[in-house]
Amino acid sequence: MCYHDVAVISGALRRGVKPDVVLGHEISGRIADVGEGVEGLSVGDRVVSTLTTYCGRCTNCQSGRQYRCDSGQGVGHALDGGFAQYVRLPQNCFVRLPDGIDLVDAAVLGCPMGVALRAVRDVARVRVGETVLVTGAGGGLGVHAAQIAAALGARTLAVTGSPEKLDPLEQAAPCEVILADGELDFAEIVLALTEDAGVDAAIDTVGSAMFRSVLNSLAQYGRMTLLGEIEGRRVSINLAEILFRDATITSSTGAGPADIEDAAKLVAEGRVTPVVSARFPLEDWKGAYDAMRERSTFGRVVLIP
Repeated sequence: MCYHDVAVISGALRRGVKPDVVLGHEISGRIADVGEGVEGLSVGDRVVSTLTTYCGRCTNCQSGRQYRCDSGQGVGHALDGGFAQYVRLPQNCFVRLPDGIDLVDAAVLGCPMGVALRAVRDVARVRVGETVLVTGAGGGLGVHAAQIAAALGARTLAVTGSPEKLDPLEQAAPCEVILADGELDFAEIVLALTEDAGVDAAIDTVGSAMFRSVLNSLAQYGRMTLLGEIEGRRVSINLAEILFRDATITSSTGAGPADIEDAAKLVAEGRVTPVVSARFPLEDWKGAYDAMRERSTFGRVVLIP
């Protein structure tokens, strides 16, 4: 279950959502049946799905941005998704799983892991020896982004607003954890930890609520990548703050099949570990929804049919 699902259930997200849609775009399982003409997949194969359908021919698809396919449809958004015993998708929507990856862990390989990998590696362009800030590090996107940044050789500073997530976060990711408790702007802590230099890159999974502090945490030529927006608030900034930092602000929202395959390799190699803190039976989706609304979960919550 993703905050996308939470937003649809709560009514906060409506644009493009199919009426009475079956939610769920983070899907793993075994192939139960195949249609005529299907090649490369067989009944019983262990797979994880992409987040959208895609044609494979348009400019975005040819550029590795299948999640922005000109004719693509979002799984669990415009098409029925994975909160069900069975889901039917085109064959190119499935990525085979390496041996040794549990099906429950595999559910998070596309979103959030593939999404986080693309954002950290390809959009923020994190490199060995850099210092990286990750906000919302107790959530599904954040904890995996922190792990991936560390796996790429970066010093990782992980911010969470939940005191109860400090210990789990330190155990889940090789990072330095910062508590954003509202009493002190965490940008001040970041500057103290970096001898006033700031961070080379910031992965912001929270959005408007922390935007100002993230911007203030950037080093000269720092790069901010927006990966989420929790509260939907407007932000006001003085453009001079960006200009005098020579800063770059980008965003990233999806993952293609190659990103999912690469995330699976990181897991198979033991460099990154899927973080699933709770498992709910499918019929108790409301319990999973309530837990996510209360932000009492760490990492991801998985529904099991």
